Amino acid sequence: MNAKIPFDWTPTPELKQDSVLSAFLRRVGESSYESLCARADADPAWLMEEVFAFCDFRFYRPYTRMLDTSRGQPWSQWCVGGTTNIVLNCIDRHRGTDAWERPFLVWEGENPDEQRTLTYREFDAEVCRLAHALSELGLGRGDVVGLYMPNLPETYIAFFAVLKIGAILMPLFSGFGPQPLIARLKDGGARAVITADGTWRRGNAAPLKAVLDEALAATPAVAHVLVVRRMGDRLTTPMQAGRDHWWHERMASQPAQRATEEMDASAPAILLYTSGTTGRPKGCVWTHVSFLGSMVTRDMHICCDFRSGDRYFFLSDMGWMVGAMCACIPSYFGGSLLLAEGTPDYPDSGRFWRLVQNHRVTYLGVAPTLIRGLMRYGEEEVERYDLSSLRLLSSGGEAWTDAPWRWFFRHAGKGRLPILNIAGGTEVGGCNLVTTVHHPQRPSSFSGPALGVGLAIVDESGRPVPEGTVGELVLRHANIGMTRGLWQDDARYLESYWNVIPGVWVHGDFVRRDADGLYYILGRSDDTIKVSGKRTGPTEIENLLTATGAVSEVAVIGVPDPVKGAVIVCVCVCVPMPGVDASDAALAQRLSQAIVDGMGASYRPADVVFVDELPKTRNLKVMRRVVRAVYAGGNLGDLSALVNPHAVEDLRRRLGKPALPAPARASAR
Repeated sequence: MNAKIPFDWTPTPELKQDSVLSAFLRRVGESSYESLCARADADPAWLMEEVFAFCDFRFYRPYTRMLDTSRGQPWSQWCVGGTTNIVLNCIDRHRGTDAWERPFLVWEGENPDEQRTLTYREFDAEVCRLAHALSELGLGRGDVVGLYMPNLPETYIAFFAVLKIGAILMPLFSGFGPQPLIARLKDGGARAVITADGTWRRGNAAPLKAVLDEALAATPAVAHVLVVRRMGDRLTTPMQAGRDHWWHERMASQPAQRATEEMDASAPAILLYTSGTTGRPKGCVWTHVSFLGSMVTRDMHICCDFRSGDRYFFLSDMGWMVGAMCACIPSYFGGSLLLAEGTPDYPDSGRFWRLVQNHRVTYLGVAPTLIRGLMRYGEEEVERYDLSSLRLLSSGGEAWTDAPWRWFFRHAGKGRLPILNIAGGTEVGGCNLVTTVHHPQRPSSFSGPALGVGLAIVDESGRPVPEGTVGELVLRHANIGMTRGLWQDDARYLESYWNVIPGVWVHGDFVRRDADGLYYILGRSDDTIKVSGKRTGPTEIENLLTATGAVSEVAVIGVPDPVKGAVIVCVCVCVPMPGVDASDAALAQRLSQAIVDGMGASYRPADVVFVDELPKTRNLKVMRRVVRAVYAGGNLGDLSALVNPHAVEDLRRRLGKPALPAPARASAR
């Protein structure tokens, strides 16, 4: 990107001066984020000492050593000898403070007349009651407990109750069908599952317990199922004697106080699965210090300015890492959380913005896909609502393209609020790249690397690439958020991340740094498109297509060309905007020409295909590898994370492709 191109947003001196980041810089005696990054990369242990002191991280027994790398970087140990608990830092810390009687969780059902508010005191009492109920079932330290729940207050009560008794939480996407559940419950060795009878989705009663029952027929190790009664008589919910228990019955007589288990700082706390390109899902292990030390304190508080007075809203399922973010970020700092059941555009297209308005959200998180979907309803839908409560905007989950970034900036942020873009993943338990209120912004940009992660951009051989060149994002050393191996599969952990380019962690993202020091993610490196000998990520080309205003979403892929051999051809899968006729051949030509005008004639796509939906994961990332597999033929890989598996079949039909053998799919509901 040319350095002379103006920035879309520039921080004011007052905003920078009053930021959390400035307070941290003053504490450690650094003059800029860049100098802080250099010092943190040189001494990650020093960084975390300062982060924990600045954020008042609580331990039962202090650690004797912050970082032990004696077994090598992949097996780094943090806070050696220390004991703590996520619940100690996120709930217990507020007992006896002003926050105790303030709202923590505000919930709205799909029907807006259904609302609940729980103060920290009330929430803690429910956590303690559930902790007692789980202990009565014989659950405790080291037991894996699945959480297969929609967005209900009980979901977050269960999150903390499982951790409070020292058990290991396994979040599960509420849209999963039986086969993805079987794979995770078996691999994780779950002893219990907490679920609901069902939930509301677009006015329909969607079952959960019935789906879980199908999975449990193949997972006999699950001894107990605790069921929240959300739907009542609207769903038939068979209960198996001895195994199944109603939440309200088990909670009825439980005391409202219970001590939190003192856990080794490096003890597993959360087992969260992320899908591999092929093979079974990978179980990422977060400890009682890892997620709080990375995403919660280092990234979202110090870098992204989350504060105690903020109300956080990021519409997401508990099965994605954003679920844990929603639980831990506001609770650690004494803020509040808005939780909403259902979808952003039902019962009407303005629901998402009405939630922000009515509940006075200050810190709004989104996935770019959500904004692309809401753009279809027009800017008028946003302008109807008072969004003046917003203080900061945040985004994550996938790379932006310019058009939706600017739409969100202009209409939600009114051209004055920065979009704090973050990128990392389940495997690192936090961010690789962050955006701060100290740095100017352009669409989809990041300010720089997260603190202490040792980020570099390299070629296939591990050599640093010149400024402006697309390369592989790597981390030169371990950081506190990284998964503690992969669950029961040390060899796969090394093979997937540490042995791709020996000596560094390869995350799988294509990244570029511009002349102003801003960073851009250009897609997954396994989505590489190579045209005329030049590698590029799909985002650069997708930007050109969404900029036409004719399509709201695009997946650009590369496929082998039968005539030119090794030459890769661009193929666009587009979702037209309302009022645009996808059957019009002129539209395909217009999109093709947009690529040629922006990239050159060698990038002219071989095909432009229109579909109603793109295949997406539960965290709303477009699955380009699946699009490529359908188009070119080949192994579809692991589809268990798809939120809309019907989109794969739709694409196959439109292309006239034969059915391909596929592994387990997510539920289509």
